[in-house]
Amino acid sequence: MPHAQAKFAIAALDSALAQRIVDTHIWAVEQGLRGAAAAELFDGYCQRLVVHGTPLWRAHSAMETLHPQWHGYGATWRRDLNAIAPESYAHGEDDEAIWVRSPFYALIERARAGEPNPSMRRRLSAGPEERDFPALKEFFAAGATDYAAWLFVYGDPLASGLGIGDRSQGSGVVFSFATDRDAGFSDDDVMLMQATLPALSLAMKAHAGHVIASGLLRTYLGWDAGGRVHAGAVTRGSMEQLRAAIWYADIRGFTELSDSAPGPTVIDLLNDAFEAMAAPLRERGGQVLKFVGDAMLATFAFEEAERAVACGRAIDAVIEATRNLEALNRVRAEAGAPLAEVDFALHVGEVMYGNVGAADRLDFTAIGPAINEVVRIEALCQPLGRSILVSPEFAEIARESGRRLEPLGLHALRGVKAPKALFALDGNAQG
Repeated sequence: MPHAQAKFAIAALDSALAQRIVDTHIWAVEQGLRGAAAAELFDGYCQRLVVHGTPLWRAHSAMETLHPQWHGYGATWRRDLNAIAPESYAHGEDDEAIWVRSPFYALIERARAGEPNPSMRRRLSAGPEERDFPALKEFFAAGATDYAAWLFVYGDPLASGLGIGDRSQGSGVVFSFATDRDAGFSDDDVMLMQATLPALSLAMKAHAGHVIASGLLRTYLGWDAGGRVHAGAVTRGSMEQLRAAIWYADIRGFTELSDSAPGPTVIDLLNDAFEAMAAPLRERGGQVLKFVGDAMLATFAFEEAERAVACGRAIDAVIEATRNLEALNRVRAEAGAPLAEVDFALHVGEVMYGNVGAADRLDFTAIGPAINEVVRIEALCQPLGRSILVSPEFAEIARESGRRLEPLGLHALRGVKAPKALFALDGNAQG
């Protein structure tokens, strides 16, 4: 509807409904500017509908996202609970047969065909022909009498290639509302929702863009680095110095494997091995800084007073990682898949943490002599017949908490002037 026509239509409404529309619209915009989360926004919206007299029984919203683990998230509001239940949808968990027979799928197909922001109304109590989707039959059986749904597409549907919006901010948002009132929704109820859902959608889009950017940055840069970049640490050369326990792992014999095995086999091995190693870090506050080919670099930053705690967590993480890898390799051996044999090195020192790179291509990373040294230490695992090596700096702190380490004598590290006294850690040690 053109802007002038929209103003005329609202002016033609009775003053009470017009005021409810204006109040709800202003509320949605204010909440969007405040940065309210999508579930919080939807809960607040449903509460306002109820306050305005809409006989809401159940409501649902859902939107797509860009995330390696989740393809979307949503929320369901129920009157009997007077509460919202947030939901996350993992990739591949949808039952395709159920999904393609849902009202939301029908709305999306209409959007793909070029219909702008399609909607649906079904008066469930009017007869079986109004209950033309399995979900609507379930709602009717539970007491619902009327159903309304809307899809609001984000971005230019024609420019997206899928005809369903700009996925960098989520492709769009779908809403459904049901009532159990005998007479169903009134015309005023439907007008209130239809006139205010665009503002709610825009507020949810703002939050979706924030969530997508935050999630992708944390996924590709790491939890801490991604959070720092999203918070504004984007200037090239901006660095800070920190003390950290440094955790380095490298898959043994990977070059030969990658030269001989099919690409998917190699990727499968990397994914299995990295998850086996990252899980213990995740649980203990370790930050995975980067994956470099078949190697993984992580840190446990600490203040000096907490250095023994940080090093203890690094040791516990590497011990658990070795056990995870042993269990993984048993499964892979039974399947006839290549094994993931991994060497580890633990070190502690000062690192520079921040942005380096070209003007238009930055990397948020850790650099410094301590990083170079932990890589050189790991390279001695195979020659020394050990899978976990520890630097003297790390060993000194580890001994403070009673950790058992085996001295291996002095060893020269490539590119490091003075030999270092290395130590071995038993992968089954309990500390």
